[in-house]
Amino acid sequence: MLANLDALGYTEMTPIQAQSLPVILKGQDLIAQAKTGSGKTAAFGIGLLNPINPRYFGCQALVLCPTRELADQVAKELRRLARAEDNIKILTLCGGVSLGPQIASLEHGAHIIVGTPGRVQQHLNKGTLVLDGLNTLVLDEADRMLDMGFFDAIAAIVEQTPKRRQSLLFSATYPAGIKQLASSIMRDPQQVKVEALHSDSQIEQHFYEIDAEDRLSAVTRVLGHFRPQSCVAFCFTKQQCQELVDHLKSKGIAAEALHGDLEQRDRDQVLTLFANRSTSVLVATDVAARGLDIDALDMVINVELARDAEIHVHRVGRTGRAGEKGLAVSLVAPAEGHRAQAIEALQKAPLRWEQLDGLKSKGGEPLVPPMSTLCIAAGRKDKLRPGDILGALTGDAGIAGKQVGKIAIFDFQAYVAVERGVAKQAMQRLNSGKIKGRSLKVRII
Repeated sequence: MLANLDALGYTEMTPIQAQSLPVILKGQDLIAQAKTGSGKTAAFGIGLLNPINPRYFGCQALVLCPTRELADQVAKELRRLARAEDNIKILTLCGGVSLGPQIASLEHGAHIIVGTPGRVQQHLNKGTLVLDGLNTLVLDEADRMLDMGFFDAIAAIVEQTPKRRQSLLFSATYPAGIKQLASSIMRDPQQVKVEALHSDSQIEQHFYEIDAEDRLSAVTRVLGHFRPQSCVAFCFTKQQCQELVDHLKSKGIAAEALHGDLEQRDRDQVLTLFANRSTSVLVATDVAARGLDIDALDMVINVELARDAEIHVHRVGRTGRAGEKGLAVSLVAPAEGHRAQAIEALQKAPLRWEQLDGLKSKGGEPLVPPMSTLCIAAGRKDKLRPGDILGALTGDAGIAGKQVGKIAIFDFQAYVAVERGVAKQAMQRLNSGKIKGRSLKVRII
């Protein structure tokens, strides 16, 4: 395990790993308060791999996550950590995909299950998943699971696990619902908390007082001044998200909404467009943005201040990751003054208030993202691989390799980013040619 960690580039522990691993390895229950990006997956991952018996093909560890994206991310990290062990099988069980293949995979057995509460509960009710041999239960981003209404599902799952198990609960915030959940499922848990505050040198925060009715135009003004390549704008409601996206699009700014009402397929598409730099602004609710794994995010805009100071810290912490500098702008209407005071109290430092009038548009064209995305009507189930798409683009379509960006392949469709200037040409050539010997329908999103 140590040799593998070394190969993965883990040289020293993050604060959450240093505080929680000794507790986990002793087999004690744990409540850990830590945000996304703090290294918590490796903390519970190393811990839950420790007692696993590779020769017993029953579920020995169960990790519950709020969303499919987070479950996929956690499973990917666990697979990397498990490379040192022989033949550890890790399976994800999430909604949005059919039950059949999951049932077939479960029949072969798996050591570790990572899933969302709704789907895990479905398998338990069907009898296709049995938790009799469970050593470790992990609740990841527990606060979000409660926000999303999973309390009853989690309670029902816990009822089907052995009494002699270890329970690990990770949460960015610690509301009353978490205390209630912890007391009902844990035995004498140890508590660790890692300071989630960001240093000013890493994230530059600006606060602007605005009138509530000027919110949308203020966002446009902020974007015109700072001109970020990638920005997440946080709203409270789906309706607020949609209104802002419509407003930005009317101003020629490429924006997409991410909220709880999206079908999984649409959600995949929005996240792909944002990750591959084909859209500049992702307008999201807090719940929908959980578990987003976005590298190099230039800026966060709080379209309205969070109602909880810890959520504010969590939102802001999505920029300035991995040593890069980040920028966070908060728009504050007079009625939200007390929220600003709560943030100031938590950060133990005065907020930096500025005048919106001081923001000048840097002129030129609206924010246009550097890439465009082509959607290809075939995917993993059609045995389509990234190399096939890259080959078709750089071969017959005559696009230079450096003009091709990220490629994402889902079950029934694939997305590829290409430089905006060559998108039309790439689409026409792919439509008239073949990919992997087949004519496939390609469109620009």
